[in-house]
Amino acid sequence: MKKKFPDNFLWGASTSAYQFEGGYNADGKGMSIQDVRTNIPEGTSDFKVASDHYNKWKEDVKLLAELGLKSYRFSISWSRIIPDGVGKINEAGINFYNDLINELISFNITPIVTMYHFDLPHKLNINGGWLNYDTVNAFECYSKILFENFGDRVKYWLTINEQNIMILFGEIVGVNLPDNGNKVKSLYQVNHHMMVAQAKAINMCHKIIPDGKIGPAPNISSVYAETSSPIDNFASFNMRVMRNWFYLDTCVFGKYNSLVINYLKNKNSMFEYNDEDMNIIKNAKPDFIAFNYYASATAKMPRSDKDFDELPDQQKLKSVRNMYQQIKNDNLQKTEFGWEIDPLGFRNTLRELWDRYNLPLMITENGIGGYDKLNDDFKINDEYRIDYYKKHLEQLKLAILEDNINVFSYNPWSAFDLVSTHEGVKKRYGFIYVNRDEFDLKDLKRYKKDSFYWYKKIIETNGFEL
Repeated sequence: MKKKFPDNFLWGASTSAYQFEGGYNADGKGMSIQDVRTNIPEGTSDFKVASDHYNKWKEDVKLLAELGLKSYRFSISWSRIIPDGVGKINEAGINFYNDLINELISFNITPIVTMYHFDLPHKLNINGGWLNYDTVNAFECYSKILFENFGDRVKYWLTINEQNIMILFGEIVGVNLPDNGNKVKSLYQVNHHMMVAQAKAINMCHKIIPDGKIGPAPNISSVYAETSSPIDNFASFNMRVMRNWFYLDTCVFGKYNSLVINYLKNKNSMFEYNDEDMNIIKNAKPDFIAFNYYASATAKMPRSDKDFDELPDQQKLKSVRNMYQQIKNDNLQKTEFGWEIDPLGFRNTLRELWDRYNLPLMITENGIGGYDKLNDDFKINDEYRIDYYKKHLEQLKLAILEDNINVFSYNPWSAFDLVSTHEGVKKRYGFIYVNRDEFDLKDLKRYKKDSFYWYKKIIETNGFEL
């Protein structure tokens, strides 16, 4: 612990467009699926104003610079660039992101851009969304526009945020994927189209930005077995493959993992693809793997169909019949929102990724949501967040310095408070407090939390202060 992180380590933080920007219909922006959602959980805010970054971006970048960030990972709103997803370009959208990127660079903050973060343009969605192959071609055109307009300054690109989460339980993140009568087949057809779109974007990036680097950004978790029973270890293996490796194997190795393919064939749910698609996927080579980590997962094998059928809906959503059941882990602490906390699982996940793929790693999300309160003296005491980050960064440091894993950037979630996708404004993740409630926008003023000053010190000392 008495060492620093590697020189030039990119200490950063993250946000996403639809959760942070607001300005949902400003200056020619089109509607995204997040702007028109009707399944927002009761009692939580929509995303129309969010944290009003669209109008406060200059102030926000100054705060990021004061925090000392070396990198800032944010997403670009597809429908702000191309309102209908295809066709006419919105120059005001291009200008907004040009200004933001230039301002970041003026403070020596490296921009890291997510191309797609849960916010498909609504016009594409009503035409079939990702189930329609036309969306693959639309994404390719969109990626070309991004690379041509911003590639001279943006050198790190992330293709699709948490593709595996959208496929496995998209309802939780507000993504309702089309169903052609066979839900499982539809989901994996959507996944295949996303894989082809991602591959096309990777190839396009390397063509347009010779010094650019690009990679996927799934949510990855180490998976434990509930017991030492062989059947529970069988389930944990299934979950690791179906939740993690199926998505990364395709991107890195250029082929689909056979365990999942066999599962789909046995369910008469195999998706359609052709040789041309697979050649595109095979020839696209990611430069690194970005990933989001919040907690590990734990699996068991349901002992009968009846046991599976009686699971609560949320648990059933995170499980796959005859393959695994995700369960709570009583060995782990929980957050105020019931999420598990597993710093050692973070290191386990890093080790598994490095061992399997041997590609440089970027952490694009890691964080803890809580009920932060603005005190009478305008301070926010979030010691629980400092404790969370301290323990996770200790494990990250050990992974880098003892395990010799190549991790080059850490971008926790999130830089500012924003609207949590399924738990609203009340669940706050940021180093910087945004003064609004669920439905009362107040003044949207920014306040630095205690964790802001702690993280600032970590960055200043390059992790030595841990």
